[in-house]
Amino acid sequence: QVQLVESGGGLVQGGGSLRLSCAASGRTSRILAMGWFRQAPGKERELLSAINWSGGRTYYEDSVKGRFTITRDNGKNSVYLQMNSLKPEDTAVYYCAAGGTYSYNINDYDYWGQGTQVTVSS
Repeated sequence: QVQLVESGGGLVQGGGSLRLSCAASGRTSRILAMGWFRQAPGKERELLSAINWSGGRTYYEDSVKGRFTITRDNGKNSVYLQMNSLKPEDTAVYYCAAGGTYSYNINDYDYWGQGTQVTVSS
C-alpha cells in the first residue's frame, strides 16, 4: 500500500499564492506518476496537473496553465503544487493521488490523500 499526506492548504486572498505538498510513504516503488486533483462543491473531481515520476513529464489543465507548477522530489517521495495568481474559482478541496502509470484519467490513480481545503477570497 501507499499512503499520501497532503499539506499546505488554507485561506488566501485572490491573487495570492499557496504551495501544496504531498508526501508518499509505504510501497512507493509502485508509483510511476502523481497528480493533483480538486473538487469543488457540487462538481466532479478534476485533474489539474500530473507528473511522471521518473522522467519529469508534466500535464496541466487549461485553467491552471501558467499559474500552477507541479514539481517532485524523488528523494523525499514528495510532489508539490505551487499555485500563483489564485482566483476565487480555485476554491476547492485539493487531493494528491498516485498511480502506476502516467495518465490523465482519474481511474488510473490508485492511491489518494485525504484532501486539503483551499479557499480563495475575492
